[in-house]
Amino acid sequence: MKIKDPKTFFIRTYGCQMNELESEVMVGQLKRRGLKRVLDEELADLLVFNTCSIRDLAERKVMGKLGQLGRSKMRNKLIGVTGCMAMAKKETLFKKLPHVDFVIGTNNLSELNNVLDDVVASGKQQIRTEGEYDALDYTIAEREHKIKGYVSIIRGCDKYCTYCVVPYTRGQEVSRPHEEIEREVRDLVQKGYKEVTLLGQNVNSYGKDRPETGVLFHDLLYRLDKIEGLERVRFLTSHPIDISVQLMEAVRDLRTVCEFVHFPLQAGSNRILKKMHRIYTKEQYIEKVALLRSIAPNAKLGTDIIVGFCSETDAEFEETYQLFDEIGFSVAFIFAYSPRKGTPAMRWQDDVPEEVKQQRLHRLLELYEKKAQEERLELVNTPMEVLVEGKNKNGQLKGTTRCWKNVILEGDDSLIGTLQMVDISGFNHSTLIGTVKKPLIV
Repeated sequence: MKIKDPKTFFIRTYGCQMNELESEVMVGQLKRRGLKRVLDEELADLLVFNTCSIRDLAERKVMGKLGQLGRSKMRNKLIGVTGCMAMAKKETLFKKLPHVDFVIGTNNLSELNNVLDDVVASGKQQIRTEGEYDALDYTIAEREHKIKGYVSIIRGCDKYCTYCVVPYTRGQEVSRPHEEIEREVRDLVQKGYKEVTLLGQNVNSYGKDRPETGVLFHDLLYRLDKIEGLERVRFLTSHPIDISVQLMEAVRDLRTVCEFVHFPLQAGSNRILKKMHRIYTKEQYIEKVALLRSIAPNAKLGTDIIVGFCSETDAEFEETYQLFDEIGFSVAFIFAYSPRKGTPAMRWQDDVPEEVKQQRLHRLLELYEKKAQEERLELVNTPMEVLVEGKNKNGQLKGTTRCWKNVILEGDDSLIGTLQMVDISGFNHSTLIGTVKKPLIV
Protein backbone atom coordinates (compact mmCIF):
# COMPACT_ATOMS: atom_id res chain seq x y z
CA MET A 1 0.00 0.00 0.00
CA LYS A 2 1.32 3.43 -1.00
CA ILE A 3 1.74 5.77 1.99
CA LYS A 4 2.16 9.50 1.56
CA ASP A 5 4.92 11.35 3.36
CA PRO A 6 3.11 13.24 6.16
CA LYS A 7 2.99 17.03 6.20
CA THR A 8 1.38 17.62 9.58
CA PHE A 9 1.59 15.82 12.93
CA PHE A 10 -0.16 15.55 16.28
CA ILE A 11 1.53 14.14 19.39
CA ARG A 12 -0.12 13.07 22.64
CA THR A 13 1.92 12.37 25.75
CA TYR A 14 0.97 10.05 28.60
CA GLY A 15 2.80 9.58 31.88
CA CYS A 16 5.83 11.12 33.50
CA GLN A 17 7.98 14.21 33.01
CA MET A 18 10.57 12.09 31.18
CA ASN A 19 7.92 11.30 28.56
CA GLU A 20 7.06 15.00 28.31
CA LEU A 21 10.70 15.84 27.61
CA GLU A 22 11.03 13.05 25.05
CA SER A 23 7.89 14.29 23.30
CA GLU A 24 9.49 17.73 23.11
CA VAL A 25 12.50 16.11 21.41
CA MET A 26 10.26 14.27 18.94
CA VAL A 27 8.45 17.52 18.13
CA GLY A 28 11.85 19.03 17.34
CA GLN A 29 12.76 16.05 15.15
CA LEU A 30 9.53 16.25 13.16
CA LYS A 31 9.72 20.01 12.70
CA ARG A 32 13.27 19.64 11.36
CA ARG A 33 11.85 17.15 8.90
CA GLY A 34 9.56 19.90 7.69
CA LEU A 35 6.31 18.78 9.32
CA LYS A 36 3.90 21.27 10.86
CA ARG A 37 2.52 20.58 14.31
CA VAL A 38 -1.26 20.78 14.73
CA LEU A 39 -3.21 20.63 17.98
CA ASP A 40 -6.24 18.87 16.48
CA GLU A 41 -5.65 15.20 15.68
CA GLU A 42 -8.24 15.30 12.92
CA LEU A 43 -6.08 17.80 11.02
CA ALA A 44 -2.89 15.70 11.27
CA ASP A 45 -1.43 13.28 8.73
CA LEU A 46 0.70 11.66 11.46
CA LEU A 47 -0.45 10.74 14.98
CA VAL A 48 2.20 9.86 17.58
CA PHE A 49 1.24 8.47 20.99
CA ASN A 50 4.08 8.63 23.53
CA THR A 51 2.96 6.13 26.12
CA CYS A 52 3.35 5.12 29.76
CA SER A 53 3.30 1.59 31.18
CA ILE A 54 3.74 2.27 34.89
CA ARG A 55 0.07 1.63 35.76
CA ASP A 56 -2.72 -0.42 34.24
CA LEU A 57 -4.97 2.63 33.86
CA ALA A 58 -2.38 4.41 31.72
CA GLU A 59 -2.15 1.44 29.35
CA ARG A 60 -5.91 1.02 29.14
CA LYS A 61 -6.34 4.68 28.18
CA VAL A 62 -3.88 4.33 25.31
CA MET A 63 -5.24 1.00 24.10
CA GLY A 64 -8.78 2.39 24.17
CA LYS A 65 -7.75 5.46 22.20
CA LEU A 66 -5.82 3.46 19.61
CA GLY A 67 -8.67 0.98 19.23
CA GLN A 68 -11.09 3.85 18.68
CA LEU A 69 -8.84 5.27 15.94
CA GLY A 70 -8.84 1.92 14.16
CA ARG A 71 -12.62 1.95 14.02
CA SER A 72 -12.89 5.59 12.98
CA LYS A 73 -12.67 7.48 9.74
CA MET A 74 -9.11 8.50 10.63
CA ARG A 75 -7.63 5.17 9.52
CA ASN A 76 -5.97 6.90 6.57
CA LYS A 77 -3.53 8.59 8.95
CA LEU A 78 -0.10 7.34 9.91
CA ILE A 79 -0.17 6.12 13.53
CA GLY A 80 2.87 5.53 15.72
CA VAL A 81 3.33 4.33 19.30
CA THR A 82 6.44 5.30 21.27
CA GLY A 83 7.50 5.21 24.91
CA CYS A 84 7.31 2.62 27.67
CA MET A 85 4.24 0.77 26.42
CA ALA A 86 5.92 0.37 23.04
CA MET A 87 8.94 -1.15 24.78
CA ALA A 88 6.83 -3.44 26.96
CA LYS A 89 4.44 -4.76 24.28
CA LYS A 90 6.64 -4.57 21.16
CA GLU A 91 5.26 -6.71 18.27
CA THR A 92 2.10 -7.61 20.18
CA LEU A 93 0.85 -4.07 19.54
CA PHE A 94 0.62 -4.90 15.82
CA LYS A 95 -1.41 -8.02 16.60
CA LYS A 96 -3.88 -6.16 18.79
CA LEU A 97 -3.87 -2.97 16.71
CA PRO A 98 -3.12 -3.86 13.08
CA HIS A 99 -3.74 -0.26 11.97
CA VAL A 100 -0.66 0.99 13.90
CA ASP A 101 2.13 1.80 11.43
CA PHE A 102 5.18 1.91 13.67
CA VAL A 103 6.38 1.13 17.19
CA ILE A 104 9.48 2.78 18.68
CA GLY A 105 10.88 1.90 22.11
CA THR A 106 12.38 4.25 24.67
CA ASN A 107 15.95 3.52 23.57
CA ASN A 108 15.27 4.17 19.89
CA LEU A 109 13.57 7.57 19.74
CA SER A 110 16.44 9.07 17.77
CA GLU A 111 15.38 6.77 14.89
CA LEU A 112 11.99 8.44 14.46
CA ASN A 113 12.70 10.04 11.09
CA ASN A 114 14.40 6.91 9.72
CA VAL A 115 11.37 4.85 10.76
CA LEU A 116 9.05 7.28 8.98
CA ASP A 117 11.19 7.01 5.85
CA ASP A 118 10.92 3.21 5.95
CA VAL A 119 7.15 3.26 6.51
CA VAL A 120 6.61 5.63 3.59
CA ALA A 121 9.00 3.77 1.28
CA SER A 122 7.83 0.21 2.03
CA GLY A 123 4.20 0.73 3.04
CA LYS A 124 4.86 -1.82 5.80
CA GLN A 125 4.78 -1.67 9.59
CA GLN A 126 8.09 -0.84 11.27
CA ILE A 127 9.38 -1.59 14.76
CA ARG A 128 12.49 -0.41 16.61
CA THR A 129 12.75 -1.70 20.17
CA GLU A 130 16.12 -3.44 20.26
CA GLY A 131 19.68 -2.35 20.97
CA GLU A 132 21.44 -0.20 23.53
CA TYR A 133 20.28 3.28 24.43
CA ASP A 134 20.96 5.72 21.61
CA ALA A 135 21.54 9.15 23.16
CA LEU A 136 18.97 11.74 22.19
CA ASP A 137 19.88 15.20 20.96
CA TYR A 138 18.07 17.29 23.56
CA THR A 139 19.21 20.54 21.95
CA ILE A 140 16.52 20.16 19.26
CA ALA A 141 13.69 19.82 21.79
CA GLU A 142 10.74 22.10 21.04
CA ARG A 143 10.06 23.20 24.60
CA GLU A 144 6.47 23.58 25.78
CA HIS A 145 7.46 26.15 28.39
CA LYS A 146 9.78 29.15 27.97
CA ILE A 147 10.60 29.79 31.63
CA LYS A 148 11.18 26.35 33.12
CA GLY A 149 12.48 23.23 31.39
CA TYR A 150 13.20 19.55 31.95
CA VAL A 151 16.76 18.24 31.68
CA SER A 152 17.42 14.49 31.57
CA ILE A 153 20.51 13.51 33.57
CA ILE A 154 20.18 9.71 33.92
CA ARG A 155 18.07 7.04 32.26
CA GLY A 156 16.99 3.63 33.48
CA CYS A 157 16.98 2.05 36.92
CA ASP A 158 18.98 -0.71 38.62
CA LYS A 159 16.75 -1.15 41.68
CA TYR A 160 14.30 -3.73 40.23
CA CYS A 161 11.36 -3.10 42.55
CA THR A 162 9.09 -6.08 42.05
CA TYR A 163 6.05 -4.04 40.97
CA CYS A 164 7.86 -1.77 38.51
CA VAL A 165 8.35 -2.08 34.74
CA VAL A 166 10.92 0.73 34.43
CA PRO A 167 14.06 -1.47 34.42
CA TYR A 168 12.51 -3.45 31.56
CA THR A 169 11.18 -0.50 29.54
CA ARG A 170 14.02 1.95 30.24
CA GLY A 171 16.95 -0.37 30.84
CA GLN A 172 19.83 -0.05 33.27
CA GLU A 173 21.11 3.25 34.59
CA VAL A 174 23.09 5.38 32.13
CA SER A 175 24.27 8.82 33.24
CA ARG A 176 24.73 11.63 30.75
CA PRO A 177 28.16 13.30 30.78
CA HIS A 178 28.10 16.20 33.23
CA GLU A 179 29.67 18.52 30.65
CA GLU A 180 26.74 17.85 28.31
CA ILE A 181 24.22 18.58 31.06
CA GLU A 182 25.98 21.81 32.01
CA ARG A 183 26.02 22.96 28.37
CA GLU A 184 22.32 22.26 28.04
CA VAL A 185 21.47 24.18 31.20
CA ARG A 186 23.64 27.14 30.14
CA ASP A 187 21.91 27.15 26.77
CA LEU A 188 18.48 27.18 28.46
CA VAL A 189 19.53 30.06 30.72
CA GLN A 190 20.76 32.05 27.71
CA LYS A 191 17.32 31.54 26.18
CA GLY A 192 15.66 33.02 29.26
CA TYR A 193 14.90 29.94 31.34
CA LYS A 194 14.86 30.52 35.09
CA GLU A 195 14.26 27.00 36.38
CA VAL A 196 15.32 23.48 35.40
CA THR A 197 14.06 20.16 36.70
CA LEU A 198 16.66 17.39 36.54
CA LEU A 199 15.03 14.12 35.51
CA GLY A 200 15.86 10.48 36.06
CA GLN A 201 14.20 7.32 37.28
CA ASN A 202 16.65 7.65 40.17
CA VAL A 203 18.57 10.93 40.04
CA ASN A 204 20.47 10.06 43.23
CA SER A 205 22.34 7.34 41.33
CA TYR A 206 23.74 9.90 38.90
CA GLY A 207 27.43 9.30 38.16
CA LYS A 208 27.74 5.94 39.91
CA ASP A 209 28.01 4.23 36.52
CA ARG A 210 30.80 6.68 35.56
CA PRO A 211 33.15 6.57 38.60
CA GLU A 212 36.05 7.83 36.50
CA THR A 213 34.39 11.28 36.25
CA GLY A 214 34.32 11.83 40.00
CA VAL A 215 30.97 13.63 39.62
CA LEU A 216 28.05 12.27 41.65
CA PHE A 217 24.61 13.82 41.93
CA HIS A 218 25.45 16.32 44.67
CA ASP A 219 28.59 17.31 42.73
CA LEU A 220 26.43 18.02 39.68
CA LEU A 221 24.17 20.26 41.78
CA TYR A 222 27.18 22.27 42.98
CA ARG A 223 28.38 22.69 39.39
CA LEU A 224 24.98 23.84 38.14
CA ASP A 225 24.62 26.24 41.06
CA LYS A 226 27.53 28.25 39.62
CA ILE A 227 25.73 28.97 36.34
CA GLU A 228 24.96 32.68 36.27
CA GLY A 229 21.32 33.47 35.59
CA LEU A 230 19.97 30.11 36.73
CA GLU A 231 17.51 30.72 39.55
CA ARG A 232 16.06 27.33 40.48
CA VAL A 233 16.97 23.66 40.27
CA ARG A 234 14.54 20.86 41.07
CA PHE A 235 15.02 17.11 40.69
CA LEU A 236 12.85 14.04 40.19
CA THR A 237 12.79 11.32 41.29
CA SER A 238 14.74 9.81 44.17
CA HIS A 239 15.22 6.42 45.78
CA PRO A 240 15.52 6.78 49.58
CA ILE A 241 18.49 4.41 49.82
CA ASP A 242 20.58 6.76 47.64
CA ILE A 243 19.66 10.07 49.28
CA SER A 244 23.03 11.04 50.75
CA VAL A 245 24.10 13.46 53.47
CA GLN A 246 25.93 15.44 50.76
CA LEU A 247 22.63 15.83 48.86
CA MET A 248 20.88 16.99 52.02
CA GLU A 249 23.62 19.57 52.55
CA ALA A 250 23.25 20.74 48.95
CA VAL A 251 19.52 21.28 49.52
CA ARG A 252 20.41 23.35 52.58
CA ASP A 253 23.35 25.31 51.16
CA LEU A 254 22.87 25.90 47.44
CA ARG A 255 21.12 29.06 46.30
CA THR A 256 19.43 27.45 43.30
CA VAL A 257 18.38 24.09 44.74
CA CYS A 258 14.75 24.17 45.83
CA GLU A 259 13.88 22.90 49.29
CA PHE A 260 11.87 19.93 48.11
CA VAL A 261 12.89 16.26 48.04
CA HIS A 262 10.74 13.55 46.53
CA PHE A 263 11.18 10.74 49.05
CA PRO A 264 9.06 7.75 47.88
CA LEU A 265 7.95 5.57 50.78
CA GLN A 266 5.67 3.12 48.85
CA ALA A 267 4.61 1.23 52.02
CA GLY A 268 4.96 1.41 55.79
CA SER A 269 5.26 -2.32 56.48
CA ASN A 270 8.68 -3.96 56.52
CA ARG A 271 7.28 -7.19 55.11
CA ILE A 272 5.66 -5.37 52.21
CA LEU A 273 8.78 -3.24 51.62
CA LYS A 274 10.83 -6.44 51.41
CA LYS A 275 8.29 -8.01 49.07
CA MET A 276 8.52 -4.87 46.92
CA HIS A 277 12.34 -5.14 46.99
CA ARG A 278 12.65 -1.57 48.22
CA ILE A 279 15.96 -2.48 50.01
CA TYR A 280 15.26 -0.35 53.09
CA THR A 281 13.21 -0.86 56.23
CA LYS A 282 10.63 1.43 57.73
CA GLU A 283 13.09 2.28 60.50
CA GLN A 284 15.82 3.21 58.01
CA TYR A 285 13.37 5.40 56.12
CA ILE A 286 12.29 7.22 59.30
CA GLU A 287 15.94 7.73 60.28
CA LYS A 288 16.79 9.24 56.90
CA VAL A 289 13.79 11.59 57.02
CA ALA A 290 14.86 12.74 60.49
CA LEU A 291 18.40 13.31 59.23
CA LEU A 292 17.16 15.38 56.28
CA ARG A 293 15.00 17.50 58.54
CA SER A 294 17.87 18.09 60.94
CA ILE A 295 20.23 19.14 58.11
CA ALA A 296 17.70 21.01 55.94
CA PRO A 297 14.77 21.94 58.21
CA ASN A 298 13.04 23.99 55.50
CA ALA A 299 12.86 21.06 53.09
CA LYS A 300 9.42 19.73 52.17
CA LEU A 301 8.89 16.08 51.32
CA GLY A 302 7.05 14.37 48.51
CA THR A 303 6.23 10.68 48.33
CA ASP A 304 4.67 7.83 46.38
CA ILE A 305 2.43 5.24 48.03
CA ILE A 306 1.01 1.96 46.70
CA VAL A 307 -1.91 0.48 48.62
CA GLY A 308 -3.17 -3.07 48.22
CA PHE A 309 0.11 -4.65 47.11
CA CYS A 310 0.09 -8.45 46.91
CA SER A 311 -0.90 -9.99 50.28
CA GLU A 312 -1.04 -6.63 52.13
CA THR A 313 -3.12 -7.11 55.27
CA ASP A 314 -5.32 -4.58 57.01
CA ALA A 315 -2.72 -4.27 59.78
CA GLU A 316 0.06 -3.61 57.25
CA PHE A 317 -2.00 -0.92 55.56
CA GLU A 318 -2.51 0.66 58.99
CA GLU A 319 1.28 0.82 59.33
CA THR A 320 1.42 2.81 56.09
CA TYR A 321 -1.44 5.04 57.24
CA GLN A 322 0.19 5.78 60.60
CA LEU A 323 3.61 6.46 59.09
CA PHE A 324 2.07 8.80 56.51
CA ASP A 325 0.32 10.64 59.33
CA GLU A 326 3.49 10.90 61.43
CA ILE A 327 5.83 12.12 58.69
CA GLY A 328 3.54 14.66 57.03
CA PHE A 329 4.25 14.83 53.32
CA SER A 330 3.76 18.05 51.39
CA VAL A 331 3.11 16.24 48.10
CA ALA A 332 1.90 12.68 47.66
CA PHE A 333 1.01 10.44 44.73
CA ILE A 334 -1.15 7.60 46.01
CA PHE A 335 -2.31 4.65 43.92
CA ALA A 336 -3.94 1.26 44.25
CA TYR A 337 -1.68 -1.58 43.10
CA SER A 338 -2.22 -2.98 39.63
CA PRO A 339 -0.13 -5.91 38.28
CA ARG A 340 2.26 -5.10 35.46
CA LYS A 341 3.15 -7.77 32.94
CA GLY A 342 6.85 -8.64 32.96
CA THR A 343 7.47 -7.70 36.60
CA PRO A 344 8.31 -10.25 39.35
CA ALA A 345 5.10 -9.34 41.19
CA MET A 346 3.09 -10.56 38.21
CA ARG A 347 3.90 -14.11 39.35
CA TRP A 348 2.15 -13.52 42.66
CA GLN A 349 -1.55 -13.61 43.32
CA ASP A 350 -3.15 -10.17 43.24
CA ASP A 351 -5.17 -11.21 46.27
CA VAL A 352 -6.32 -7.91 47.78
CA PRO A 353 -9.91 -7.41 46.54
CA GLU A 354 -10.47 -4.32 44.41
CA GLU A 355 -13.05 -2.92 46.83
CA VAL A 356 -10.52 -3.24 49.68
CA LYS A 357 -7.88 -1.46 47.58
CA GLN A 358 -10.31 1.36 46.90
CA GLN A 359 -11.26 1.67 50.57
CA ARG A 360 -7.59 1.94 51.55
CA LEU A 361 -6.92 4.36 48.73
CA HIS A 362 -9.77 6.65 49.78
CA ARG A 363 -8.75 6.56 53.45
CA LEU A 364 -5.19 7.56 52.63
CA LEU A 365 -6.33 10.25 50.18
CA GLU A 366 -8.60 11.70 52.86
CA LEU A 367 -5.69 11.79 55.30
CA TYR A 368 -3.49 13.44 52.67
CA GLU A 369 -6.10 16.13 52.01
CA LYS A 370 -6.46 16.74 55.76
CA LYS A 371 -2.69 17.17 56.15
CA ALA A 372 -2.52 19.34 53.01
CA GLN A 373 -5.29 21.59 54.35
CA GLU A 374 -3.38 22.03 57.61
CA GLU A 375 -0.24 22.95 55.65
CA ARG A 376 -2.12 25.50 53.52
CA LEU A 377 -3.53 27.14 56.66
CA GLU A 378 0.00 27.44 58.07
CA LEU A 379 1.16 29.18 54.88
CA VAL A 380 -1.44 31.97 55.10
CA ASN A 381 0.19 35.31 56.03
CA THR A 382 3.58 33.89 55.07
CA PRO A 383 5.81 35.59 52.46
CA MET A 384 6.97 33.13 49.79
CA GLU A 385 9.20 33.37 46.73
CA VAL A 386 7.17 32.69 43.57
CA LEU A 387 8.40 32.20 40.01
CA VAL A 388 5.69 33.81 37.87
CA GLU A 389 5.19 31.45 34.92
CA GLY A 390 2.24 32.78 32.97
CA LYS A 391 -1.52 33.21 33.19
CA ASN A 392 -4.35 30.83 33.99
CA LYS A 393 -7.58 30.56 32.02
CA ASN A 394 -9.09 33.38 34.08
CA GLY A 395 -6.30 35.78 33.13
CA GLN A 396 -4.65 35.72 36.55
CA LEU A 397 -0.91 35.36 36.94
CA LYS A 398 0.20 31.93 38.13
CA GLY A 399 3.45 30.57 39.49
CA THR A 400 5.09 28.16 41.90
CA THR A 401 6.90 28.43 45.21
CA ARG A 402 10.25 26.79 45.88
CA CYS A 403 8.44 23.99 47.73
CA TRP A 404 6.26 23.31 44.67
CA LYS A 405 3.00 24.99 45.66
CA ASN A 406 0.87 26.60 42.95
CA VAL A 407 0.05 30.27 43.48
CA ILE A 408 -2.23 32.73 41.70
CA LEU A 409 -1.74 36.50 42.06
CA GLU A 410 -2.78 39.76 40.48
CA GLY A 411 -0.42 41.70 38.25
CA ASP A 412 0.46 42.57 34.67
CA ASP A 413 2.36 40.61 32.06
CA SER A 414 5.67 42.29 32.93
CA LEU A 415 5.92 40.00 35.97
CA ILE A 416 5.96 36.82 33.85
CA GLY A 417 9.37 35.20 34.00
CA THR A 418 10.37 36.99 37.22
CA LEU A 419 10.78 35.95 40.83
CA GLN A 420 8.49 37.80 43.21
CA MET A 421 8.11 37.83 46.96
CA VAL A 422 4.42 37.14 47.54
CA ASP A 423 2.32 37.44 50.70
CA ILE A 424 -0.01 34.43 50.88
CA SER A 425 -3.48 35.64 51.81
CA GLY A 426 -5.53 32.49 51.33
CA PHE A 427 -6.15 29.51 49.08
CA ASN A 428 -8.68 27.99 46.72
CA HIS A 429 -8.62 24.19 46.96
CA SER A 430 -4.90 23.33 46.58
CA THR A 431 -3.87 26.64 44.99
CA LEU A 432 -2.49 29.44 47.14
CA ILE A 433 -3.61 33.04 46.60
CA GLY A 434 -1.13 35.86 47.09
CA THR A 435 -0.21 39.48 46.59
CA VAL A 436 3.14 40.73 45.32
CA LYS A 437 5.16 42.16 48.16
CA LYS A 438 8.28 43.40 46.38
CA PRO A 439 10.20 42.25 43.32
CA LEU A 440 13.25 40.01 43.83
CA ILE A 441 14.24 39.94 40.17
CA VAL A 442 12.79 42.10 37.43
